[in-house]
Parts: sequence; C-alpha cells; structure tokens
Amino acid sequence: MNEISFPILIIVVPLISAFFIILVGLLRRDLCYPLMILTLSFSTLSSISVLKEVLWGGTIHYRLGGWLPPWGIEYVIDPLNGFVLLIVSAISLLIGITSKRMVEREFPEKATFFYCLFLLQVTGLLGIVVTGDLFNLYVFLEIASIAGYALIALGEDGAPFASFNYMIYGTVGACFYLLGVGYLYIATGSLNMADLAQILPSLLSSKVVLIAFAFFMVGIAIKMALFPLHVWLPDAYTYAPSAVSSLVAPLTTKVGAYVMIRVALTVFPPAFFIETLPAALMLRWIANGAILFGCILALAQKDLKRMLGYVLIAEIGYIALGVGFGNRNGLTGAILHILNDALMMACLFLFVGAITYQGWPRKMDQLRGLHRKMPLTAAAFVIAGLSVIGVPPTCGFFSKWYLVLGAIDSKEWLSMAILLASSLFNAILFFRVIEKAYFESGKEHGMVQRTMEIKESPLTILLPLLVLTAGVLSLGLFSGKIISGIIRFAIPVYFK
Repeated sequence: MNEISFPILIIVVPLISAFFIILVGLLRRDLCYPLMILTLSFSTLSSISVLKEVLWGGTIHYRLGGWLPPWGIEYVIDPLNGFVLLIVSAISLLIGITSKRMVEREFPEKATFFYCLFLLQVTGLLGIVVTGDLFNLYVFLEIASIAGYALIALGEDGAPFASFNYMIYGTVGACFYLLGVGYLYIATGSLNMADLAQILPSLLSSKVVLIAFAFFMVGIAIKMALFPLHVWLPDAYTYAPSAVSSLVAPLTTKVGAYVMIRVALTVFPPAFFIETLPAALMLRWIANGAILFGCILALAQKDLKRMLGYVLIAEIGYIALGVGFGNRNGLTGAILHILNDALMMACLFLFVGAITYQGWPRKMDQLRGLHRKMPLTAAAFVIAGLSVIGVPPTCGFFSKWYLVLGAIDSKEWLSMAILLASSLFNAILFFRVIEKAYFESGKEHGMVQRTMEIKESPLTILLPLLVLTAGVLSLGLFSGKIISGIIRFAIPVYFK
C-alpha cells in the first residue's frame, strides 16, 4: 500500500468501520470505542502521509473503478484539500478520544449507535474534502448532514426540534447545491471539477452557468451557516451533546468554507467571481454583517455554549471576508483561519463539555471560582479566548493579521474597521467569562460555593483539551512556516 491508495482508503475505512461497529456492538459493546479510535487514527496518519506526498510530489489522483475522468469519479488531493483533510481527521481523532466518557454520562444505552454516526459524520466530511466530482461531493454532503441531524437529536431537551430545524435548512441548502450541479451539467456535460475548470471559461456568458453559480453559493452558504442563512446553528450547537458539538462546531462550517473556496475559485474562474460578477463585493458585505451580528448577539447570551455559537457565526464571517477580498493576503488569511478557527472552536466547545461533565453549569454567572476547581481547564479557555480576540502569539492573531492586510490591499477600510472592532467585542465577551471564573468567589452575590469534590475532568477529556490548547499556542508561532510550506501552494495561480 502506498500514498496513491490513501485517497480511497481514507474514505472507505471509516465508512466500513461505521457499519462494522453496529455488528461489534451486538457482541462486545466495549470494543466499539477502540475500533472507532483505531479507525480515526488510521485516517489521521493517512492524511499526514498524503499531505507530505502532495507537497513533495504534486497532486494525487485516484480514479474509482478504473474509469477515466470526466466519465468516472476521481478523488484528487492537492495542497488545499490536503491541508483541510489533515485538519478534519486530526480534530476528529481528538474529539473521538473524549467521546467515551461523555457518551457514558449522557446516553450510555445508545453508545454503539453514537460511534457509528460519529464515523459516518467524519466519513462525509472527509469525502467532501477528497472528491474531485461535484455530484459525489453532494453525496458526501448528505452523508455528513444526515449523520449530523441524528447526532444532534441525541442531545438535551430541545435537541430534537433543533435537529429538525437544522434538517429543514440543510435540505434546502442541499437542494440549492444539487440544482447548481444540474444546471452546470446541462451547460457543460461534465461534473469533474478539473474538467469543468477547462470548459467554463468559454461559457461564462451563459445564463445557465450564472444561475448554476448562484445556486451553488446559496446552497453552500446555508451549509456553512453564513449570515443571514445561519438561523439553524445556535440551537443546533447549543442543545447537541457535548461530544457532538465539539465535533461539528469546529469542522462542519470549515468544510463548508472549503467548498466555497473550491467552487468559487477553482471550479469557476476566479475572475468570474471577483471581476465579472459582483459576487466578491456581495460576499464582503454579507461577511461584514456576519461579524457584527455574531459579536453583538454573543454579547446578549447568558448560556456559555450559546454564546460560542454566535461567536462561531462571526468566525465564519472572517473566512468569507477573506475570500471576498479577492486578493492573495485575504485568501491566505481565510485558509489559515480555517485551521485556526477549527482549533479554537474545538478547544472552546470541548471546554464546555469538560465543565458540564464535572457537573458545572453553563450559565456564565455561575462560573465563579472555576479556576480553583479546574485550573488546567480554565487556562485552556483563557488561551483559546485570547486567540479568538486575536492576541499574539496565539494562532488567531496571525490569520486576522492577514485578513487586515487583505482589507488594506483591497482598500476596504470599513471591513478593516469591522475586523478591529470585532476584536474589541470578543475581548468584552471573553473577559466577562474570565472575570467570573478567576476574580469572583463562589460565595459572592448569595451564590452557594460549590463542593470541593469538583476537580479536573478525566484524562481522556483533559489531555485532548490540552493538546488543542497547545496547538492554539504553537501553531501561532509556526504560522509563517505553515503559510510558506502549505498555504502558498494552496492559493490558485490567479492570485500569484
């Protein structure tokens, strides 16, 4: 087995394991968790190997069934999706490790089905990233979505309705995307991304192609929860089980952002998105609204998990804004923020999972004295929060720095002001929580001090949280190498 086989194995192994877990669960339920971790470990190691091969030897192509593209389905890994592939597989592994304790606490009788759905969710996300075929991308999009609906429905009171709401919006988004696929196939007779990139430049005056592009953008925007099509996200991520929100919050929206970059800037010519249509301009205005809306609504929340949901809406706005700038620095910031925000959101949502596992409430007013009982967990929140604010040397600073440079290059002074103002909003948000956790005792304001039995969460939760926190710090210091070694190769030639 060599690196050329990994594109298909990265998908097939978790897909087969997801169904195999059901059979294993009927005989030995205790083997389901190790099987899931083994599968996710394989995907992570394969992703590392594939990314190294792509950076050293160029783009990898894998043709399913021996059929030549554009007739057959082709899996293609280049620096852009190789980078995202590693993000998805590595974070899935870390969150998968934490899931055992949380599942045993929240719904132990459904553990087997949870592990099956968890792997299906990861399979769908990996498939979206790997495939080089637009219709095959739709198939994986639906695999990830259906698994996500079921996982979210396992949560607390309100989760079934939130999942149903998510399903309605997700189905509408999928229909828009599929309509785009259909119109594009009518115009070109092909669904292979590389083939379409060759055909479309001569068809850009076609109204069919224009309608297809519009359907793609709206469908993708719904899937990535881009304002104002975000309304499914706050409830879904608030009521989802801890292990589920820790998985879908950092990854689902980032994979959606990857699809936007892939379709808008590599399938369609970048000039079509930036110059021919006002699409880049519209995206910038929408992204500005997303950042302001997310930050302001987050200020109004008292539930920590719901607050993070609105912070995530603003973070999606950062990525969209970088794409909308239509220049090299902006796109560099957008791609780097896919990595940084995935780490930050995984760390923050896992923090919420860790404290709720230990019986701590999610209400921000009730976090007094948290640092005394769970000092390492509280420190992880502080570091991730500083990164969201954009304080150096955390990773969040560097992607926002490139976004500011992109705004300067585009002479988008309003966008730059909004980027800077959002850091102030985030500072207010996170220092409000930090003040409660560090500087107010549990006896203040008539609150009963929590019992001393509360301590750090188990190692299977704490260690992945600390690994993510270390990533937030260390990847900030290595941002220059990530950009020069990976991201600069992931940017389309149009921007070079």
